[in-house]
Order: sequence, then structure tokens, then C-alpha cells
Amino acid sequence: MTTHLPLRWLFLDLNSFFASVEQQLDPRLRGRPVAVSPVAGDSSCAIAASYEAKAFGIKTGTSIREARALCPELIVVHARHDRYVLYHKRIMAEIGHHLPVTDVCSIDEFACRLMDNENSPEVAAAIARRIKHGIITNVGICLRSSIGIAPNRFLAKVAGNMQKPDGLTLLTAMDMLDRLHRLSLRDLPGIGRNMERRLVALGVPDIKTFLGLSPSRARRLWGSIQGERMWWELNGVDLPHPPTARRSLGHSHVLAPELRHEVGAAKVARRLLVKAASRLRRLDYGTRCLMLSIALEGGWRWSGADSLPATQDSFLLLDRLKKLWRTMRHDAVGIDGTPRFKHVAVTLLDLLPNDRQQYDLFGSDDGGAIDETAVTRRLRLSRAIDAVNSRFGRDAAMIGLWDKQNPDSFTGTKIAFTRVPDMAEFRE
Repeated sequence: MTTHLPLRWLFLDLNSFFASVEQQLDPRLRGRPVAVSPVAGDSSCAIAASYEAKAFGIKTGTSIREARALCPELIVVHARHDRYVLYHKRIMAEIGHHLPVTDVCSIDEFACRLMDNENSPEVAAAIARRIKHGIITNVGICLRSSIGIAPNRFLAKVAGNMQKPDGLTLLTAMDMLDRLHRLSLRDLPGIGRNMERRLVALGVPDIKTFLGLSPSRARRLWGSIQGERMWWELNGVDLPHPPTARRSLGHSHVLAPELRHEVGAAKVARRLLVKAASRLRRLDYGTRCLMLSIALEGGWRWSGADSLPATQDSFLLLDRLKKLWRTMRHDAVGIDGTPRFKHVAVTLLDLLPNDRQQYDLFGSDDGGAIDETAVTRRLRLSRAIDAVNSRFGRDAAMIGLWDKQNPDSFTGTKIAFTRVPDMAEFRE
């Protein structure tokens, strides 16, 4: 099966991306151990670490307190997500000078499909070297990358992980299976600690054994079609990636110590919801469900959801947030002492493109009449606030007062590695 598979994908993974951008922006950080933290204080954790810091055992998720103990010389910098998006776009543009970017897989990962005149090992490797050189020369000397080239996108990602940092690895049809057999199950994207334990318990301790299964057996052991898909991809088959539909959007925040009282937590939840509603309008979606999630110090967690007529209206959403907050407080009455809030999240669920739910926009979830004029007026006001903030900057216009606390300190746009925010989001 594998002897005639052409090289079809180039996968580029930027090395320690957030930390590398910080080192690019500040030459004083170059060659030094750097950790990037989402908030100030030792109670936070590293969301990125430079390779100099990784040499001390610091990695994503390491608490800053532990990281400082591992490396007293560690430099902790506050995350600047807008800079990371800016460099992401510059890197994507540089890659585009050499190959079209087929898929943006995350903030630091790009996949490019190779055409027939590009997929010989020699030509593909030469393109990869030009891309790496172009990024260093035209974007930044600190922005190193690892590139994998293989018959499909999954294997190209696996190949890119084989040599870090600054690697270039080709998995050709002739040597692909032999090299895969040398890897552990955990070396494969999508296999975490729990799945590895499950496979080992079911008699699959390594990749060679997994590939010896039938595709249907792989699916049964996995418990989903993903097992069968991985079996085919490990055998080099270039499977299509189905498009994904947007189902939800939201924002969450781990509270700084000075905001862990109920008033502070409620303000943060409120501001996160306003931000999510603004993004909802920009994407032209409506939501029919609002979810609030809370975590307290000590481990107590709560989540609740409220259905509503499909809407983009910040004022209606804020009213429903008050309702959910009262329910949460009622459920938390048995907690000893004054609750200390650690984490809040708001999520807008059951999304529909606005052109598919215009009739629902003014409907009522309880069958009662709705003042269409009032709803229209509130929606226009919400959009007017969006326009002011887009022109003059985030929180130039706000719903409600914030006292002396700067909402930007806890509501600035954050990057999830699987979702790259638009630059417009940094002004919402």
C-alpha cells in the first residue's frame, strides 16, 4: 500500500512561538530562559517557554512558582496576544511566497498541499528550506520552525515533531513504516495519556501492533471512527478533512487574587459576555443558549444554561446572565465561609448564521409577546457600541461602570492554539 504514495503535504510548526516572539521583540531576552504568563503573579502558569527555559524542565502548564524554583534566572513576561497574531499573519504571508497555505491549523501551525511538480523529496525539501530561511530573514531571526513532509497532513505533522527545534523531516513511502515503528503511541497527535493506557490495556502497546489491526478493529478499540481514520492515515492514505461548523463561542478567565470576591467575579463575567456578544454580531450569528460556568477555590464547580430566543442583543444576554448568577448563588448557599471565585466562563451555544434565523430573532421562548420595536432599538444600540469601540479602541464605550478597575486587564483577547482571533477581536 505504501510504496507508491507521493509526498502531498508540508506541515510547519513554529518552535516555542509565544516565547520566540517575545525574544524577537526584545533582544535582551534572546538566549535567556523565558516563560510567557497570561496574568501577573506566581499563581499563574506558563503558556509558553523558550527552549532555554525548557532545558530546566519548564513547559506549558508549569506553574510560575514551580518554574522559578526550577530556574531562578527565569524571566517571566506577560502575554501580548495581539503581537502573536500579528506575527502569525506575517509568517503566513511569508509562507505564501513559496507555497499556498491550505490550512491554518492553529496560531503556530500551517499545512500546505504539494502539487505534482513539488512533491519529489529533493524539490519538497528545497521549498521547506526556502520557507525557513524566508521566515528568519523577513519576519524575525528568533522565529525558528520545524517542518515535516509526508504523504498526508497527519503524517507531515508527525514528521515535524520528530526533530525540534529547527528541524526538517521527510517521511517517504519507502521508509515511512519503519520510522513510525520506532515511535511511541504518545508521539502521535491525538493520543494522550488516557488513550495510551486504554490501548495498552487492550493489547496494543505500540504503533506496530496498532498497524497490524484491521481498520474496523482499530475503530472498535478506539471507540469511535477516529481510530479507523488514524489507521488509514498511518498507512499513508490522504483522507479529506471535513469542514467544521461553528457551534459555540465564548470567553473565560482565571481571576487575579484581587478579583476573587463575588463583585469582582460578577463584573468579569459581565464583561466577558459583552465581549462575546460583540464578536457574535461581527460574525453575524445569533445564539439561542447562554451558559455560565464558575469554579471556586477549593474545587467547587457550577455550570448552568438558559435558553432564549435567537438573538445578538447584549442587553437581553446580560439580563439572562443575572438570572443564571442568582441560580448559582442559590446553589452555593451550603458553602462554608465567603466564596472565593477562581474562574468564570461564559459561552454562547446553539449558534445559527443570522440569515438562517431571522424569524426567530424576535420570537419568544415562552410564547409571550415581544416588543419588536424595543428589541430592534437595543440591537441598534449594541451595534453602535461596537462601532465606537472599533474606531476608538476597546471599552471606549461600555455598558455600565467599572469603577477604578481597568477591564482591559482581564478581558483582553486571548489565543487558544486551535483558534486564531481576528485583529478586530482585540478591539471588542
